[in-house]
Amino acid sequence: MDASVTRAQAALDSAFIRILRALACIALRHGMSFAAFAELAKRAFVDAARHEFALPGRKASSSRVALLTGLTRKDVQRLSEEPPSEGDDSSAQYNRAAKVIAGWVRDPAFQAGPGVPADLPFDGGKKSFSELVRLYSGDVPPRAVLDELLRVGAVERNATGEIQLLTRVYIPRVSDREKLQILGTDVADLVATIDNNLQPDRHRPRFQRKVMYDNLPSEAAERFRELSAAESQQLIENMDAWLSRHDRDANPLVHGSGRVRAGIGIYYFEEDLERPRE
Repeated sequence: MDASVTRAQAALDSAFIRILRALACIALRHGMSFAAFAELAKRAFVDAARHEFALPGRKASSSRVALLTGLTRKDVQRLSEEPPSEGDDSSAQYNRAAKVIAGWVRDPAFQAGPGVPADLPFDGGKKSFSELVRLYSGDVPPRAVLDELLRVGAVERNATGEIQLLTRVYIPRVSDREKLQILGTDVADLVATIDNNLQPDRHRPRFQRKVMYDNLPSEAAERFRELSAAESQQLIENMDAWLSRHDRDANPLVHGSGRVRAGIGIYYFEEDLERPRE
């Protein structure tokens, strides 16, 4: 085998070990066995082979999927006939709540001053929580949105009964189910971007950058944690404002062809290099 191919395979193996170890930690923490993980991996391979590697103009046959994945045709057939896992509306709920908070943060109509979200009455005209929800969450009942934001600690009632925003982002804090939904969407988006950038024939690479130093004192790491959170939050709010002006749901006056899902994600990472690895 060509030496460059061998090195590429070794690099791929090493990369997958790092990814799978992180996933294994989550799986074990939530009681998922290797057998259950392996079955999900089989399903993912079959799904990817059918939808991403089909020949142009042809539906992927079970024989082709088996050839690509190394699974038996019996396994491919069984997995193809199984109904998809039942989803839920966690992603939609996350999106609705996030849009309401983003509108509250950036829309001057709902601010007490530049960049300062106002305390809002539930009802009461153009500067109310109900109007905020109508503008940024479509036909979802304002009471349902309020209950969700109260549940996760994003808002509270002040002394006069008005609704006060406590955080500039929507982060589920109670339900593991909702946090695991975010795991599925955010990790998949990051991996899809890396996959796009690994393909040499792609003419439009997606932005993917990282900055890291590995000999920081704990005090500097603490300061960087605070600095990166503040700077990243500002960038996210700027990007959200731009996207909302060009999204048909948020701005019905927008015209154009096609339908594209696009965004930007930021994550912070930290590792204690002096901590013994168990």
